[in-house]
Amino acid sequence: MTNRDIITRSDAHLMPTYARTPVAFVRGEGAHLWDADGKEYLDLFACLAVANLGHAPRAIADAINAQTGKLFHVSNLHYCEPQARLAELLCAHSFADQVFLCNSGAEANEAAIKLARRWGHAQGGTRHEIVSALGSFHGRTLATLTATGQEKVRVGYQPLPSGFRYVPYDDLAALDRALTDTTAALLLEPILGEGGVVVPSPDYLAGARRLCNERGVLLILDEIQVGMGRTGTLFAYEQSGITPDIMTLAKALASGIPIGATLARREIAVCFGPGTHGSTFGGNAVAAAAAVATLETMIAPDFLPGVRKRAAHFRAGLERIAARSPKVKDVRGVGFIQGLQLVESGAPVVAACLARGVLLNCTADTVLRFLPPLVISEAESDQALAILAEVLCA
Repeated sequence: MTNRDIITRSDAHLMPTYARTPVAFVRGEGAHLWDADGKEYLDLFACLAVANLGHAPRAIADAINAQTGKLFHVSNLHYCEPQARLAELLCAHSFADQVFLCNSGAEANEAAIKLARRWGHAQGGTRHEIVSALGSFHGRTLATLTATGQEKVRVGYQPLPSGFRYVPYDDLAALDRALTDTTAALLLEPILGEGGVVVPSPDYLAGARRLCNERGVLLILDEIQVGMGRTGTLFAYEQSGITPDIMTLAKALASGIPIGATLARREIAVCFGPGTHGSTFGGNAVAAAAAVATLETMIAPDFLPGVRKRAAHFRAGLERIAARSPKVKDVRGVGFIQGLQLVESGAPVVAACLARGVLLNCTADTVLRFLPPLVISEAESDQALAILAEVLCA
């Protein structure tokens, strides 16, 4: 089928919940994608921070093939070897002691919210409120869209669940006022992704941790977009000098196979007992095997240092473009989550780059968001950035 064939069939039968770009991808390898008409693209989006190891990584495909040759799925009323291996790896390489496995980022955040409220109930029942940041994005379930600090995602879904409040991002004074004796948890992204690649002040997360400690509030970090090597460390919190009480992961955790995870310290995790939460497909054997292979790739000694080197090269290229282009107001980001703040809408730039074979994204209307596969080479970055420069510096 051609692009047009796939688009026509999709538009006829899929609910119109996405503003899709008119291209249908059928094949990928590393940092490259091909559409149904045979056109090749350099990918600076990684399927929205999912394809961190690139498209169709061999090690992950091998792990999936090996698992599907043995067993697709195990009920969560029984034990499953890939689940056990994945949970062990996640805990060994993070602050956490225990993990809840699910299928997506929204489900991981939903579990985190429920766990925080179970914890608050165990503290005497007064702590139930979730505080989150304006500009944040945490998912599309009723609870997670309520936690999301963007009014546009909540329109038409009222009445919304109660017990959620919002504070300005990167504002410790506002946070200090917001945390009360009814607050169960503070839910934060270490970097606002959908909100426009907003990097907080260096002391913000440490200050938030201090305030949570002082008020007896849990700190939940949503690392769904910025985790799994995206910032140059396995998890973004590692660069802040603090640890959360709960952390959520998804997107790149299994390199494109659907999975999510909620990680917690043991004394909080015990608030989930048998029957208090669950997921039929959470920790599916195939998805867990893919996640194990993904983590094993990322914790290899040379992987993350290589990511940091390639990300620094990419950032330097963005800064050179910003210095030349009157359309660019600011460059911001960490590792391989980078943003160019434009003085005008970014949608025409995205379209112009797509026509030239470079895939990127615009968020918050004026921010070009760059989420390349972590394996993109410096030569591939240079090729893509040269095309971006043609568009922005013309």
